[in-house]
This record gives sequence, structure tokens and C-alpha cells, in this order.
Amino acid sequence: MPRSDAVFASDVHLSPDHPATTEAFLRFVDTLVDGRTDRFFVLGDLFEYWAGDDDLDDPLAARVVRRLRSLADGGIDVAFMAGNRDFLIGPAFAAAAGLRLLPDPCLVRIGAVDLLLSHGDALCVDDVDYQRFRSMVRRPEWQRDFLDKPLAERRDTIAGVRRHSEAAKRGKVAAIMDVNQAAVATLLADHPEAVLIHGHTHRPTRHAVELDGGRRERWVLTDWDAEATPPRSGGLALRDGRIVELA
Repeated sequence: MPRSDAVFASDVHLSPDHPATTEAFLRFVDTLVDGRTDRFFVLGDLFEYWAGDDDLDDPLAARVVRRLRSLADGGIDVAFMAGNRDFLIGPAFAAAAGLRLLPDPCLVRIGAVDLLLSHGDALCVDDVDYQRFRSMVRRPEWQRDFLDKPLAERRDTIAGVRRHSEAAKRGKVAAIMDVNQAAVATLLADHPEAVLIHGHTHRPTRHAVELDGGRRERWVLTDWDAEATPPRSGGLALRDGRIVELA
């Protein structure tokens, strides 16, 4: 892989149920070493779910943490932004993996390029039921109460929420689960000149966004599924001031 100033990925959805995706992601991480990139940003949903940082001994979690730590120990700036599946990742995970936790959204400047990073779920404002749920689970007091429960109970609760979520999706019009264009325009208007990069929607492409100040770019990251036909993986890279797709 050619050298990149930064690499971006999201929606890997790592799970013991999908070992091929895990192996694909770990190989992808290996391509970033040996001076091939300076920064690696994971913009949410690295895991299919995260029950709390006291689950760091889980075999899958331990493998991923070790591999991310190897990047950090090699001088790569690794950063993570919470997604809708792994918003309970906290300081203990960050310390073990050697990464920084980012707010959503987050504005970063790399060279002469301003990048506005987001997981993307906050922009899906037409999905009112989801936004109500998101607001609840992002509250510190809700997270404190949930994390006080035994780990096994938390895992069971998350499994139930996932089943309910999948059932609810089948009854929703696809458009309301995508980003709202007015929400995108408002966010970009608040950050002049920035290019927006996000995931969540599993609809990877480059969009041109027309604003009063001119045309802006919105890039959507791919989700990962090594068992799909064709398999999905990769992300985006910033090289010499240009964003390019990574397969």
C-alpha cells in the first residue's frame, strides 16, 4: 500500500461469529505499519457490540487491542470515535490499545486539509425512534447505571436490543435510516472548508454537497463483511492532500 498521511475505517463489526472479517481487519491493520501511514482513525462500530471495558479479557477483544497497540507503539497516532454499537468503549480500552478517544463530530487538520469526522448516526435525524434511543444511552448516568450491572447481564441485554433493532429495521423505510441532507448541510456550514467523512449508513460513496459557500465533499466509509459476495472491507486514505478509496 502506498504511503498515506491518514487512514480511515469504520463499521468493521468485529464479532466471534464472523472470524473471516476479523482476519481481514487484522491484515488491513498490518498494512499500516513500516512507515506507510502516520494516523489511523476508526470512526465507530469497530465491534458488533461492546459491553464495557471490563470485557478486555475476551479473546477477540484482546487480539484487537494487541494489534492496535502495536500500531501505537510503532509511532502511529491511533484514534477512535464511538459508534452506535460500541459507544461503551472507554478509557481502559483506550489505554490498553494506545489510542485516543475522539468526540463526535471532530474537526482535524492534516497538512492543509480540514477533515470533519463523524460516525454518522447523529445525522440520521429522520429515524426519530433511533435518535430517542441514542440520546438515552449516551447520557452519563444511563451508562453508569448500565455498567454497574454484571457483565453477563449486560451481554444478555445487548443481545435483546440487537434482536429488537434488526426487527425494527425491517419495518422502516430505507431513506429514514440514511443521513438527513439538511443535517449534513448544517454541520458543514458550521465548519467552513472541511471535508466530511463518516460511516454508519453502509452506503460507501463520495457525495457533492451544494452550500451557499460552494460545493463541499462528503465521503461515506464502507462497512466490512469478508463473507459477503463480493466481500466488503477497506476505507479511505488521505494522500498528498487527496482522499482516495482503499479496498
